[in-house]
Amino acid sequence: MLGATPYAEIIAAASEAHGVDPLLVRALIQVESNYKARARSRKGAMGLMQIMPSTAREYKLRNPFDPKANVAAGVRHLKGLIDRWGVELALAAYNAGEGAVKKFNGVPPYRETRNYVTKILSLAGVQ
Repeated sequence: MLGATPYAEIIAAASEAHGVDPLLVRALIQVESNYKARARSRKGAMGLMQIMPSTAREYKLRNPFDPKANVAAGVRHLKGLIDRWGVELALAAYNAGEGAVKKFNGVPPYRETRNYVTKILSLAGVQ
């Protein structure tokens, strides 16, 4: 369950601006970075929403460690994925990449991705 969270105002504003459920965004951030604005993954994902360098360039995100900019770009990216795939496949694409979702014509059979999708949907109370 999601209680009071850091960056709540930033998340609410970006979610409202792009028509994305703020609980979904909060759950994604919790799973991706545990609200650590300076988080960096082994694969190079950065910031609260763990944005990859190519995605940062696509959304003209200059400083991926700036919480407001990171969440704004991450929510725009998530919204594009949701519009294209629906929530469940959007989360799978956010985690494993759109290529993997296309290749498997659904949630890829990767344990990490399946757990990721299930955890975020559960935290957000979606299903």
